[in-house]
Amino acid sequence: MATTAVPASPAAKTNRIGLEIVQYKGNKSTLCAGCGHNAISERIIEACFEMGVEPHRVAKLSGIGCSSKSPAYFLNSAYGVNAVHGRMPSVATGALLANHHLIALGVSGDGDTASIGIGQFVHLMRRNLPILYVIEDNGVYGLTKGQFSATADVGSKLKTGVANDLPPIDTCALAIQLGATYVARSFSGDKKQLLALLKGALAHHGTSMLDVISPCVTFNDHEGSTKSYSYVKDHDEPIADVSFVPFFEDISVEYDPGTTTDITLHDGSHLLLRKLATDYDPTNKGEALRALTEAHDKGEIVTGLFYVDTERPSFIDLLNVVDEPLATLPESKVRPPKEVLDQVMQSLM
Repeated sequence: MATTAVPASPAAKTNRIGLEIVQYKGNKSTLCAGCGHNAISERIIEACFEMGVEPHRVAKLSGIGCSSKSPAYFLNSAYGVNAVHGRMPSVATGALLANHHLIALGVSGDGDTASIGIGQFVHLMRRNLPILYVIEDNGVYGLTKGQFSATADVGSKLKTGVANDLPPIDTCALAIQLGATYVARSFSGDKKQLLALLKGALAHHGTSMLDVISPCVTFNDHEGSTKSYSYVKDHDEPIADVSFVPFFEDISVEYDPGTTTDITLHDGSHLLLRKLATDYDPTNKGEALRALTEAHDKGEIVTGLFYVDTERPSFIDLLNVVDEPLATLPESKVRPPKEVLDQVMQSLM
């Protein structure tokens, strides 16, 4: 009796370092169905896979809140640290000073960043530590029943009808003013833009701060909220169409040189910003702040890459630390002999 041959299953797609996308995934999400945070985790998985990031080199860092659960949902084989509420920047700084070969990927929330953690956020931005810092911004405390956070807009309403009277903290404007060197805003529902911005942030050597509007389907997706899916879709004003070309690919996309800015990042990758309505320059700090202020006054949510500086040295460069991870250094390097200490004491007399 003749047997029917079973067709072989197609080989799983691998990236440039030979890994399958399943090796970039994490645990099953326990967040609410439809939560914008899950879409952000999916884009992080895609960005790391397509960039060929080595998962074992990544340090995932977070604080406390719904957003801070997200690192469990991507890169299972990466290092992971869930820090105290609002204190993730300190842990990230210590980890990178101890081993600057790590790829730091911090995920925070608008409460974790702009309220209890605002002091730590401020100093992280001014130091230009090489880290990708993602804010999953829904304007409420989703883990503690939906109170307003410090990024909630004036006039935004809770499900109970209570309106917010306090002005919001714009984390993008704050990051630009303080010294972050890659600052952008996106929407969890805009897959193309968010993916391109994440790839650019991974290729950047310095503080990459990405504020992602991520609607809370349980507490902040109703009429009257300025961070609901419908509101963001109706009021989103992109400043440019972002494309990303990694260093291991030739620039072969079609674009009009007269209307596109080509930004070369530290590893040789390229960000191509195709201008839309305005002639926007993302290397001009003043123009970036003006664009954010004007959008706020109009009630718009402007998205895209606001500011990038590829020239400013990172915190690691300024400190001139040794190349080796500190834990691998021999005692002779980390413990000076008595003669050296005597010289130091003598110099102080």
